[in-house]
Amino acid sequence: MRPGAVVGFLCIVIGGLVAAVTGPTGLEHGSWAAAYLVLVAGVAQLGLFAGQAWLAARPPTRRTVGWELAAWNAGNVAVLAGTFAGAVPPVVAGGVALVVALVLFLRGVRAPRPGWTAWLAAYRLLAGVIAVSIPVGLVLSAVRHG
Repeated sequence: MRPGAVVGFLCIVIGGLVAAVTGPTGLEHGSWAAAYLVLVAGVAQLGLFAGQAWLAARPPTRRTVGWELAAWNAGNVAVLAGTFAGAVPPVVAGGVALVVALVLFLRGVRAPRPGWTAWLAAYRLLAGVIAVSIPVGLVLSAVRHG
């Protein structure tokens, strides 16, 4: 959980900093980027990594955690970069990377600890909400920039 927690907390802090400078600098997409950094790159990442660490009967391998971390954060970077550039293809690539990461996270909790089924349902709900929001974000990006 540690790598996801560190990066997640950093994203929350960076999101706060982006929010602080958005108004004075007139940063286009600044408030959206701040919210995205805090909620998706930060809080969701913390929830996915923490949930997997607590729920999985067997902890994921370092290799799996590395792939999850890489896919989740590469996806977030691509979504942010594509949005600021006004380019849809990087946003789509980022969305695909986020879906790959979600599949890896869900695979990691296939076999939960005994007695944790309610928490597993909450974890799957979190992943489901994120999974539904990805195509919504892709459509909004295409409408705005396409």
